[in-house]
Amino acid sequence: MNIGLLQCDHVAERFQHSAGDYPAMCGALFQRHAPQITLTPFAVCDNEWPSTLDECDAYITNGSRFSVYDDVPWIHRLKEFVRQLHDAGKPYVGICFGHQMLAEALGGSVAKAPAGWGVGVHAMEVTQMEAWMQPPQRQCHLQYMHQDQVLQLPAHAVVLGSSAHCSVAMFRVGQHMLGIQAHPEFTADYSRALLHDRRARIGDERTQQALDSLSRPADEAVVVQWIAAFLHTLGAQVPRPAE
Repeated sequence: MNIGLLQCDHVAERFQHSAGDYPAMCGALFQRHAPQITLTPFAVCDNEWPSTLDECDAYITNGSRFSVYDDVPWIHRLKEFVRQLHDAGKPYVGICFGHQMLAEALGGSVAKAPAGWGVGVHAMEVTQMEAWMQPPQRQCHLQYMHQDQVLQLPAHAVVLGSSAHCSVAMFRVGQHMLGIQAHPEFTADYSRALLHDRRARIGDERTQQALDSLSRPADEAVVVQWIAAFLHTLGAQVPRPAE
């Protein structure tokens, strides 16, 4: 499958020695764990867009330092693009900012998390197992780095996973759109660099807890296989509207 990566930010140059910019980081993740997927990047944050919805088989949206409710032209355009994908039955997976964008674009709500920053490795409990979750796993440890979170789901959404700090950690809309709050694409080194850089904003205690948590193994391989299976099975089976 040719998957369009809707790139919503750039990794700061001072951190790119760790894993490169987001296309390289995401590309390496899929190459390791789901090589059947090829990513085609579109830097939508720089106003680079697919020429049509059908330019790619499906789309993935990555994280961003922006908030989905920011009054920024490319964010408004991305909301409309996500709505078009939804109406066309086009498969979509949102990661962190992309997860929040899925909710915001389709009528849900996103705001600063009441519990504060979600950072470091946390356990996500799968609250609803689905056929594409192969290999099946009831709990996944994943890296998080977010200040916003989904507070209200859009219509026809189903919560699939929850964590102690984030009640909507994974959800889908219909059978073709999936949101995941965690960052399976992050390396421990990149998370460590961000935590040190944002210590003053996050707070010393929470930053240190997050840094300590990075020694735990994460389940990004499992989640990436789930994403690939979702795109190949449920997403691919959604009927396309007539031309």
